[in-house]
This record gives sequence, C-alpha cells and structure tokens, in this order.
Amino acid sequence: MTTARPGRSRSETAWKAILAATRDELATQGFDRLSIDRIASAAGVGKQTVYRWYPSKNALVAECILRGYVITPSIGVADSDDVRRDVARWLEDFAAGSRQPNAAALIRAGTAAAAEDPDIAARYQEVVSANEDALVSRLERGVGAGQLPGDTPTAALAETIVGSLLYRVLTRQDITPEYTDDLFRVVFGDRRRSVS
Repeated sequence: MTTARPGRSRSETAWKAILAATRDELATQGFDRLSIDRIASAAGVGKQTVYRWYPSKNALVAECILRGYVITPSIGVADSDDVRRDVARWLEDFAAGSRQPNAAALIRAGTAAAAEDPDIAARYQEVVSANEDALVSRLERGVGAGQLPGDTPTAALAETIVGSLLYRVLTRQDITPEYTDDLFRVVFGDRRRSVS
C-alpha cells in the first residue's frame, strides 16, 4: 500500500517534510478536507513527488499513522510494585497527552481515515494495539504478582481503558481527573491510588 522509504539524503528530507506537512494538514483541516496541493506546498515539493511515493491520500495518511506522525505509537506503562498505581499513572499520561496542541485533532483525523479505508484501519489498529499490549503486559504481571485476581480478563480491561479514552477524544470531551477516577473504579472496582 505504501512505498518504500526514500533512500537518498535529499529524498529523505523531502519524505519527512511530506509526512510532517500531512500531519499539520490533518490537524487543521481534518481527513475530509485533506489537500495534496497544500501538503506539497508546505513540504516544498511538487505534487507529483507526493503522488510518486503515495498514489492516494489514504496511502499517505496510513504512512503517517504507521510512522507515528498522526498519533503517538505508544505510551509506556510504569512497572513499580503496584499495578494499580502504574495504570493510574498511564491514565494521567494519556490524558495529558490528549491535551497537547493538535493531539486530539490528529487522533480524530486518524480515526476518520481508518473509518474510510480498511488498509488505514489495519495500520491504525497496529498503533492502538501498541498501547493495549503495553497495558495487557502490565496487568498480566500484576496478576502474576498476586495484585489482581488470577482470572482477570487483562485483554478486555486494556481494550476497555483504551477504547473509553479514545471515545472521549472522538466525542470532543475532556479527559478530566474525575473521568479517569471513574474509569479506574470501573476497571479495578476501587478508587484510584495516588501516583505520587
């Protein structure tokens, strides 16, 4: 679907400029109003250069998603002696990240692109799965340490956490401390522990 990354230094510079310009275009215009003309102009390349590497805007957006230009590929999960505290910190980190300039707009644009094209959806799922996998791994270590019941459905909990947060972003709702407290209580059945 996407082409190989350009190899020469000049091409590498143009390639990165195209991906950065696409990210900026998505943040300001959204997926529906994405313009290859504006992307090429902002990147300082000809429109044909963009089309030589990416035959469609879907291919270009998919590459941006895969390379981490549209959404952060993964937020690491701490590994202290308390799984609940580590997940609480991850929730805070995700919430803080969603408030960064253009972050929510880029998540919405990536989701809109994924809804339009199955190839983009597959790439988008790779990115989302990185966060889910990190949470599953931490939850499973919590089970192994006896901090969570042995029958804890770790994959379902991770999907619940990530899905709930993405829903807030997609519906343009802030991820407030009150919301993360409520989500924590739904997932663990108790109040969030201090992360300090």
